[in-house]
Amino acid sequence: MGCGKRFDKDDKIDDIFTSDECVCDVVRAIAEAQEDVFDMTCDVSCAKSINNLLAPVSRNNLDTVPFILYGKDLKPFRAFGADIEIRGGRPIFDCTESFIFRVKEVSDDCCAVLELLTFDAMEPDRPGDQDGAKGAMTPCKQLDREDVNDLNRTGVCITVDLKCFCAITCLPAVSVL
Repeated sequence: MGCGKRFDKDDKIDDIFTSDECVCDVVRAIAEAQEDVFDMTCDVSCAKSINNLLAPVSRNNLDTVPFILYGKDLKPFRAFGADIEIRGGRPIFDCTESFIFRVKEVSDDCCAVLELLTFDAMEPDRPGDQDGAKGAMTPCKQLDREDVNDLNRTGVCITVDLKCFCAITCLPAVSVL
């Protein structure tokens, strides 16, 4: 069976295919069957991060759900931007790169303004102070062993078309404001 193809009518599981998206139909059927057997939530997921952000429990001070986007090739998306740093009385560009984002706004046509987040032990974060993902080839290299409290806003924003991405990984909700 290929994409957009259905099993023959004689097939015993034909009733799970409700559309021409065969993979989606099968995964949906598996999910529904699993829910009937045992309901187990993920320890880390977008839904859990959003719920933690909105939870009224003991004023958790969480204000951001950081996330990583994946392109159609399923490779993590790394963004680049620059701010201006004053060095020796002269303004110079300072490049920032990151796999980790905070959404600022989303339009009706799925264009979004995303702010790059980086790790920086200096707080508050200063322009020209971000190393971000420099030298990191994967999001895990940027994240691994970093102090959660060192995740900071950079002030560097990009505009993206969310329809160009195939997957998202949400990190646990944090406070960066």
